Amino acid sequence: MMKNEKGQSIPRATAKRLSLYYRIFKRFNRENIEKASSKQIADAIGIDSATVRRDFSYFGELGRRGFGYDVKKLMNFFADILNDNSITNVVLVGVGNMGLALLNYRFHERNKMKIVTAFDVDEHKLVGTSSADGIPIVSISQLKEKIAEVKAQTAILSVPSVKAQEVTDQLVEAGIKGILSFSPVNLTVPKDVVVQYVDLTSELQTLLYFMRQKD
Repeated sequence: MMKNEKGQSIPRATAKRLSLYYRIFKRFNRENIEKASSKQIADAIGIDSATVRRDFSYFGELGRRGFGYDVKKLMNFFADILNDNSITNVVLVGVGNMGLALLNYRFHERNKMKIVTAFDVDEHKLVGTSSADGIPIVSISQLKEKIAEVKAQTAILSVPSVKAQEVTDQLVEAGIKGILSFSPVNLTVPKDVVVQYVDLTSELQTLLYFMRQKD
């Protein structure tokens, strides 16, 4: 669980909203909005203002009652928390249909995250080629040396479920500390490694459930 500067635990739900707050403050800044109320922030995200104030309370006095929140100050604050003031090198493992889509998604144009190397087992179709952005796609057998070369600690995992744990073990051994997994299986990792799961099927099923509730 994420902790604040005082060592207090921050709820996972709050931690997952931090990037949303950052995105909203960046948008407000582009629109030359200098101050924003909790209601404005809540409406932009689709939550209630009490949740915004509770989330922000974990980080001390981010604003003054009746004065709103300083947009530029909060934009920079969340940039620091999310480490978006410096480039984060990311590696991608698995260049199938999902992997190719991720490879061509321009993370660096939106945030300071950049896929610098991709790995795959298909020696004939992919290895030695590169994406539209010039990202090299190399053999997974070179995983450890390449990760050390690009100084990456973050990986995106897009491999078949049956290979997910095996590849995860290789990533951990290579020094990876954070994994974004698109493989629908729970991974076993050491305590110092963080895994975030993206299950598109589950998200779609949840969407359909809420749609039916409205009918």
